[in-house]
Amino acid sequence: MNNRSYLKGFAAYLKLERSLSENSINAYTNDVEKLFQYFDANHKEVTLTAIKLKDLREFLIWLNELGAEASTQARVISGIKSFFTYLLQEELVVDDPAALLETPKIARKLPDTLSTHEIDLLIEAIDASKPDGMRNKAIMEVLYGCGLRVSELTELKISNLFAESEFIKVVGKGNKERIVPIGATALKLIQIYIDEVRVHASVKRGNEDYIFLNRFGAKLSRISIFNLIKSLAVAAGIKKSISPHTLRHSFATHLIEGGADLRAIQEMLGHASITTTEIYTHLDRDYLKTVITEFHPRA
Repeated sequence: MNNRSYLKGFAAYLKLERSLSENSINAYTNDVEKLFQYFDANHKEVTLTAIKLKDLREFLIWLNELGAEASTQARVISGIKSFFTYLLQEELVVDDPAALLETPKIARKLPDTLSTHEIDLLIEAIDASKPDGMRNKAIMEVLYGCGLRVSELTELKISNLFAESEFIKVVGKGNKERIVPIGATALKLIQIYIDEVRVHASVKRGNEDYIFLNRFGAKLSRISIFNLIKSLAVAAGIKKSISPHTLRHSFATHLIEGGADLRAIQEMLGHASITTTEIYTHLDRDYLKTVITEFHPRA
């Protein structure tokens, strides 16, 4: 049986048992495909049961020689480890050669953030007189005010908006649900958009519950949010390269700088591990200098 024939079952496992999104499933299967490409390129006819740790290490050397960065190698290793976990569960292999495969150390890159002034400039750059102006203001307030991923924003539904208690229900990675507080400003703008703008839209069938719609009455795409933020950055004169995720980074960073509890931020961001959230504990040098100046007895 050809090695690639197992990828279909692997994809089904990722979808049904791991509840991963289509994008994540494609990434995992593509990572395993790279291993098969290595075998092909080096004329190695290796069955799954014959793959050894030595083969996987040689594969990583091959990836490195091709110029793959440490982060790419780490992701590929993650995909291969999941693949062999699946093969073990299905009793298609007896041993897991990836169990002792080491992941390269990755330098933790601090995410780009915007200052509160830059956030204000982005929102002020929106022309509220245009048909999509109020919608775009609400979008920006929700992205920054709730720290949502762009996919979480596009999937946000009216039925998951709890205005009285000032919470929204968000469906995150792996279809995991979480409750996130939403501020009065964001709530007010959403309500104005729904009551005064969206109410006049011809909503496409199946999109009735989505909050944010495009001009065709369908839910917004991820790319449309990216384009919106890029255009606002230009209009606001912001030179940084920003994306919807920059607003999420800014949300977390500003909470940390304000003294918020890391565990609470983890919950709001929907991080499975608090180590992911810890990257936001970086503080700018000016802030650190201010702390030393104000509170250290020898300053």
